[in-house]
Amino acid sequence: MNAPVHLDAASADDAGGIVSRFAVPAIRCAGCISKIENGLLKEQDIISARVNFSTKQVAVSHLPALREDQIKANIEQLGFDVQILADNPLAEEKGGTDKLIRALAVAGFGMMNIMLLSVSVWSGAVGPTRDLFHWISALIAIPVILYSGRPFFSSAFMALRYGRTNMDVPITVGIILATGHSLFETMTSGVHAYFESVVMLIFFLLAGRVLDGMMRDRARNGISALLKQTAPGAMVLRDDGSTRWVAAKELRPDMRMIVAAGDNLAADGVIEQGSSNFDFALMTGESEPQRKAIGDIVLAGTLNLTAPVTVRITATGEDTSLSDIARLMDEAGQQRSFYVRVADKAARYYAPAVHSLALLAFVFWMFVGVGWHQSLLIAVAVLIITCPCALGLAVPAAQVVASGALLRKGVMIKDGSALERLADADRVLFDKTGTLTLGRPVPVDMNCLTLKQKQVALALAQASNHPVSKGIRGALLEQEIAPVQIDALNEVAGEGMSGYWEGIPVTLGKPTKSDDHLSCQLKLGNEQVAIELRDEMRPDAAEAIRRLKDLGLPATIISGDNAASVAKIAHTTGLTSQANASPQDKLETIARLSANGSKILMVGDGLNDGPALAAAHVSIAPGSASDVGQQAADAVFTSDSFLPVALAVQTAQRTMQIVRQNFVLAIGYNVLAVPLALTGMVTPLIAAIAMSLSSLIVVGNALRLNGAAK
Repeated sequence: MNAPVHLDAASADDAGGIVSRFAVPAIRCAGCISKIENGLLKEQDIISARVNFSTKQVAVSHLPALREDQIKANIEQLGFDVQILADNPLAEEKGGTDKLIRALAVAGFGMMNIMLLSVSVWSGAVGPTRDLFHWISALIAIPVILYSGRPFFSSAFMALRYGRTNMDVPITVGIILATGHSLFETMTSGVHAYFESVVMLIFFLLAGRVLDGMMRDRARNGISALLKQTAPGAMVLRDDGSTRWVAAKELRPDMRMIVAAGDNLAADGVIEQGSSNFDFALMTGESEPQRKAIGDIVLAGTLNLTAPVTVRITATGEDTSLSDIARLMDEAGQQRSFYVRVADKAARYYAPAVHSLALLAFVFWMFVGVGWHQSLLIAVAVLIITCPCALGLAVPAAQVVASGALLRKGVMIKDGSALERLADADRVLFDKTGTLTLGRPVPVDMNCLTLKQKQVALALAQASNHPVSKGIRGALLEQEIAPVQIDALNEVAGEGMSGYWEGIPVTLGKPTKSDDHLSCQLKLGNEQVAIELRDEMRPDAAEAIRRLKDLGLPATIISGDNAASVAKIAHTTGLTSQANASPQDKLETIARLSANGSKILMVGDGLNDGPALAAAHVSIAPGSASDVGQQAADAVFTSDSFLPVALAVQTAQRTMQIVRQNFVLAIGYNVLAVPLALTGMVTPLIAAIAMSLSSLIVVGNALRLNGAAK
């Protein structure tokens, strides 16, 4: 096993700087990122500034003389609300998606009720009846608009306050004018009010905002799950031989802690007394326990399986190898490229253009002499008909439909941008154990056992939840074997099951590995028989690899397992391979390939795969993966079959075709509709219908993705 690699939080600058982190919720596009990073670098005491788009955080490396509150003030001057993060930036709570969901629910409720009233007006209600329906619509719509429109209003206000613009600016202006004009029409018994169009616009745009918020909330869950692997504290041995409980944050190097069998380690250290088996799957991905004795290194988060040991602490807190992996995941997440938000970039030019057109239309028609009322109607029609609802839906509508189609096929897409990055991927790296293989050892042939041996083996295996026991139990139950009665049944973690059958001592021992062979020993008194085990390949693995190659993605195996085991799977699949790879090795491989222009799809399952899953251009994990692996990955497939990996890539490529079509439809709609609105040929009502129709066309085109996941 490689020695742990420790990363200094401020190592990126190499100039004696320290790192401070800030939460900036208003980061929404590439322009925001550029403005923050370039703006902060104008301060001479700031060494570097890096925005993590997925978590909406800014990491600033700066000289000690510069205080955090000064950096906070600098970011605020750039036009962003900002908060200084807590001391443990790797375990921040998720953001305000719940507020967006509540706003979406309120908008949906209001939209449905107002639409019912609008149907009556459209059906021919006139006079006092029409006025009553308009007033009821206003009473429903205005509170809904004020509550559900806050995300757009606040974003637009902040942008305008500091001389910027974004997509929320024309949306906000259109909402305010359409609402104001509708209220005026209602108060003067006018024919048309547009409350339903305003609330519908808010509802659809909030749906996209909720999807984006959920993506960011998940971004740090993998890191939180990883950090939870560390014990909350340890029993520390005093010089006089007594012990006391010390919380993990209070542990210090050179303290001696006693780690009992079944406990996780709270810190890194070296064994001073005793020996035991440790579960190092956290670091290596291998399920086979490792024997550690005096002088050996043991790491925080690993599980002591068999016997108590005394460990002299060498690293605690953020200096442990576990925190190193968490930090690698966080840093890799910041370096990951995010999908280009074309709609937001376009809004930088689109918004002022739309406002200028609306103003010019108002001025022109006032000059012509049609009066302020008709001129305002035309200006509002321009704003509504050009409101970028379809443009805003172009990406999220396709993402939602594609994600739903994949979910029905057993693939959960956790990150809206993952589909774009899946479509861009041009090379695959596979972990072995639990990824290409099922990670569940099963007996090769149980017929080498006598009937009595099978019955004893089943009795022992069915009392344990160890993966090997489950495999043996399943194989014997398929043969309809009945278990015998075992007395004094006992399980020792990492050692196996034991007991007595008719007074004879019986044991089902822990699995042992020799080269690429895995077996466990069944003992009945003096009798002993080896049960050979194998970790089976996932069904359809060969077909999935072939499909990925056809889609333009050649594959390589990169595994922390031993060379013999990896070579066997490589021979079976026909892939090249790299064995004995540590988490750092996997990261370096991804970095090297990425530097050569490759966009890597990483498919892995273990805790040790977390940094690689985060660092890759895009990543997928099986449903059997560790919590850290599942959280770090962009997608998770739930079946034993390996075909969902190829299906996800195929669907992603189709999704991006639909996204491009949606942009063409949205832009084409504006090219046709704007001239009509400017010439006064479109009323606000028709503009609202046209705007909604453009959104429906985009959504309808996206719905074609329902058949893409085949």
